[in-house]
Amino acid sequence: MGAVSLGPLVFSADRFAAILGLAVFFIAASIVARKVDPRFNTWSWRTFLAALIAGRLGHVVLYWQNFSAEPLRVFALWEGGFFWPPAAAAVILMMLFGLKTTSLRLWAAAPLAAALMTANIAWQLTGTTPATPLPERAFKTLAGPVHDFARPTGRPMVINLWASWCPPCRREMPMMAEVAGEVEGVDFIFANQGEDGGTVNGYLAGEGLTLRTVLIDGFSDLSRHYGAPGLPATLFIGADGKVRDTHLGEISREIFQSNIQRLTAAQ
Repeated sequence: MGAVSLGPLVFSADRFAAILGLAVFFIAASIVARKVDPRFNTWSWRTFLAALIAGRLGHVVLYWQNFSAEPLRVFALWEGGFFWPPAAAAVILMMLFGLKTTSLRLWAAAPLAAALMTANIAWQLTGTTPATPLPERAFKTLAGPVHDFARPTGRPMVINLWASWCPPCRREMPMMAEVAGEVEGVDFIFANQGEDGGTVNGYLAGEGLTLRTVLIDGFSDLSRHYGAPGLPATLFIGADGKVRDTHLGEISREIFQSNIQRLTAAQ
């Protein structure tokens, strides 16, 4: 489902590509520093920080209404959310003003090109989202009746795979519950993985969360069906019942909303 597992570690495809690209960037920059000029070691770290800050601030400005209500979330980098044009501009400025000669600037292009090529290849190899259909079976809901996926509603659907013991699940759940209550024309399914109804009900009651449809998937059958290697996992499913997009790990409000918008626009 667009994820990479390395032993106990699980990465979404985009984060894996970014991490791999950064690793290649720093390795290539250290080689250039040894062969050409030792100042490339300092330049590489400054360039990384400049791109990180610029990309994050660009994202914050783009979604300033969300962040004005939750200003501390500016620092929640683990949620993701970076806008690439300001990051690219920061890299260009670091090449132009952080390096004093044309020769050094040309050498700087080597680690940057290697990083971009590596990230792109990693994304192409791991970022594919299979158009997995809905499982043809029913699951018990927390409210009592069953939810039968074999009888689709003909509306787009968002399925969140979660568990109460999962810290990222707990952090994103209030936001997801709020968005789910505001959006019309989309079915939101919160499928608990591996826990019983009493545990799920106790958690939701304790947190004061109201969710319309909560599935009790005691054997994590949905995780296996969709190939989710970890929690939380969010699946964006078209009106035809097939997966359009996935997100592994904690999701930000902005990514959640934009994925829903693309889902409804594709009808």
